Formats: sequence, structure tokens, C-alpha cells
Amino acid sequence: MGKKGWFLIIAMLLVLTTACSGAGGGNSGTSADGKVKLRIAWWGSDTRHEYTQKVVDLYKQKNPNVTIDVEYASFDDYWKKLAPQAAANQLPDIVQMDISYISQYAKNGQLEDLAPYLNQKIQVADVTENVLKTGVIAGKQYGIPTGVNVLGFQYDPALLKKAGIDKIPDNWTWDQYKEMALKAGSNKVYFDSSMAADIFFHYYLRTQGKTLYNAEGTGLGYDDDKLFVDFFSGLADLIKKGATPPPEIMNQTKGILEESDIVKGTGIGIWQWSNQYVGLQQVVNRPMALAPMFGPNMEKGVYMQPTMYWTVASRSQVKDEAAKFIDFWMNDVEANKLIKGERGVPISAKIKEAVAPELSEPTKQVFEFVASMEPKASPMSPPPPVGSPEVIATLTDYIEQVNFGQMTAEDAAAKFRADANTILANNKQ
Repeated sequence: MGKKGWFLIIAMLLVLTTACSGAGGGNSGTSADGKVKLRIAWWGSDTRHEYTQKVVDLYKQKNPNVTIDVEYASFDDYWKKLAPQAAANQLPDIVQMDISYISQYAKNGQLEDLAPYLNQKIQVADVTENVLKTGVIAGKQYGIPTGVNVLGFQYDPALLKKAGIDKIPDNWTWDQYKEMALKAGSNKVYFDSSMAADIFFHYYLRTQGKTLYNAEGTGLGYDDDKLFVDFFSGLADLIKKGATPPPEIMNQTKGILEESDIVKGTGIGIWQWSNQYVGLQQVVNRPMALAPMFGPNMEKGVYMQPTMYWTVASRSQVKDEAAKFIDFWMNDVEANKLIKGERGVPISAKIKEAVAPELSEPTKQVFEFVASMEPKASPMSPPPPVGSPEVIATLTDYIEQVNFGQMTAEDAAAKFRADANTILANNKQ
């Protein structure tokens, strides 16, 4: 089954949550002798699982009255498992939540408003307001960011020079990017592996003063389809001219880091979030660098985005302990020396300073890059609305057809608008 099919199944399961009833939290709760049992769930790689378990063990060591059951999976399997748990009102007490799904779970009443816990159970005095607000939906603090990311270009400077390009300008533009990509292609080196359709189109729209979704989440946030055509036809032209790999190659290597062109030495870089840099650097095993997004109006486009959120199930029987664990994750120095910014640069200023000496060189590069972007960043757009995963799957399908030459960007723009607005119209009251 394709990704779009899974999005639809997950969406249908989540709709069922409003009709279901029953006790939540599974086996978690507080016993008569004061023992507390928590459930916590997350997705990620083996490395993430290993250090998260160490953090969990450290928390239990410091809180001997607490036992914690852990649940984890790969990203796709995680959501397939979480949706039926939500439908049965059996979510774990603490749920790692993605920005694409938090609005859906919040709307269905599955998540607790954490605002009453701020600076009570969860200390946020040294967290910037813009970062904290990224977890606010419809006026309620449903998520606490695990860390923040910023978009950029992660590349091999030696391969850049091999392609005949001395350096990436400090304030480069969309047109300069295309010129450099074409130059790299003419020298038989791919500049990049193109861009994730939804993430980077949204960035491009922000540079134009627009957004992918409107403020109400009931439709698209831009009216002029020329913006769609300019962005995606520009990317398709780079594929056609050999500056980026053809779509059949990108489909074969998608999600397999070891097979990517930058790892094989046939591509200069990758467009992605800053928290993905360390893993890429480890596999590439060559000196690398980070560059900011292109402009014009980069400052309007770039924003600090939560890598993911910690949320608390609304039916949890141990919300205070769940909030206490989130505070521990955010503010305990020993725990963060285990985490080392893998879930994004810590949102606590105190923790950022405390863990800096413990960081590897690539992680230091990420911390420094995010720090340099933070004063330039604009506030993040509201979290994607209910239905956004289906919208993203639809966009991805159309852009793949454009890249294969099976559809024009103009036709894709019109079809995407019609489909997306139909999906999002369900959010109208």
C-alpha cells in the first residue's frame, strides 16, 4: 500500500476517536503505595532508541517510585500503531508527536493542554517565546518541542570546488542556486538530490509573503498558482538538465542514506533539517559544511521548527509525572549529555551552554548554525492543519508526475489546488 493510502487509513482511525470511550493510559497509573507507572512512545533510529532508553533509565534511577514502559518503532510503523491506540483511547502517557499530526490529535481531544504545567512542573523560563509558541494550537499548549531545527544546505566543500564553484555566497538567491546547480551538472556532479516538495515549497512561499495553508487551515494560503509553477518547473528543469538526479534514481535511493549521491561522492549536498546533519556527516565521513537557505527574502522564509514534540495523552492517569518527565528531558544536564541534541538543538538556553563541551564537532557545527539563524528567523507558521498528511501525499504524487514529464507544472498546480482545498474544506466549522 502506498503512503497516501496509509495517510487515509490513519485519518479514518483518528476520526473514530470522537466516537470511542473508555479509560486511557493502558496499564499506567499510581498505585496505593505511591508507585507510578508511565508509558512513553517514540519513533526513530536504533541510535535514538539506545540513548532514549538510557535517559529513561536515568529518570527511574532518580525517581525510584517510577516504572516506565517504552514503545518505539520506525516512523511509518509508529503512526500505524498509534492511530488504533488513539481510536481505543489507549495512547501512552507521553507521546512523541510530529508536526504533521499534532493538530489532528489535538482536535480529537487526545492531547492535554500543558499550559497549566508551564513553570510549575515544566520549567520554561529560559525558552524563547517564539519557540514555545510552536506547540500552541487553537490557543492551547499541546506540545513541548524536544528541540529546534532550521532548514539549510548540507554539503561537501571539496566536491563543490570539484564542480567548479569556489563557495556558496553568504546571501545567495534562487537564481544563483539554479546557476550553480547547472554548472555542477555540466561538470558531471549533481548539485543536490532536489527538495522535499511540501517543506521547501512552503519555505519558498514564505519568502513571497505567503504560506502553504491559510491561517484557519481550511484551504491553501496562496492564490497565485504562478508561485507553484515557478518553483516546481524550476526544479524539474534542473532534473531535465542533469543538475539533479532523474526521478527514477531518486526513487530507488529514497530513505537509504548510504545510497545517496553525497555519500557516493557523486553529489555535492542535500537540502534538509539541521538535526539530520550529524547522521549524514557520520555516513559521509568527509569534512562537510552547512549553508543557509537561498533568498531573496531568506529572513522571511526561514524559521525555527520543532524537531518534534513531547505531548501528554489527555486520558493519562499520571499527567503530573508525565509533565515531570518532560521537564527532566528539557532541563536535566546529565540527561542532555546523553541526548546531545539528536532531537534538535535544546530549547533551554542553560542546557545549550551546559552540553556544548560534550558535543562532537559535527554537532557543534549544528549548534552554531542554528544559533546563527535564530536571530534571522521569522516566527513559524501555525502547525499544519488536520488533513495535511493527505495534502502532502497529494502534492508529492503530482510533483513526481511533473518530474517524470507526465504532467506540466501548470496542470499540477490546478489539480493540487482543487484537491487540497477539497481536503481542507473539512476543517470549516
